[in-house]
Amino acid sequence: MIAPMCLFCRILEGEMAADVVRETGLSLAFRDINPQAPTHILVIPRRHVANLFELAEYAGELADVVALAGSIAEEEELDKGYRLVANTGSQAGQSVYHAHLHLLGGRDLGWPPG
Repeated sequence: MIAPMCLFCRILEGEMAADVVRETGLSLAFRDINPQAPTHILVIPRRHVANLFELAEYAGELADVVALAGSIAEEEELDKGYRLVANTGSQAGQSVYHAHLHLLGGRDLGWPPG
């Protein structure tokens, strides 16, 4: 039996709609359907790996995800600051086990998070 595709893989395959912000050959960025800040964009690699630690094995793809997030932050005029968040594991709040960054901005982001 073939395992079902994860939510983000289904978005990448065009099986599920997403509000795409931008994409590269290695990454895709789209708006979160449950935003936690005025700007909340998910940036995912096209390669399916469970988390950012696993993506580190593919340095060029990890760099592309981070660079795409940074360029979108500029486009979204987050010049006062933004946060990149990578949740790893259930205790950190990871609910989709496909590596991704949350690009958050557009308001004061308190510290510590959570």
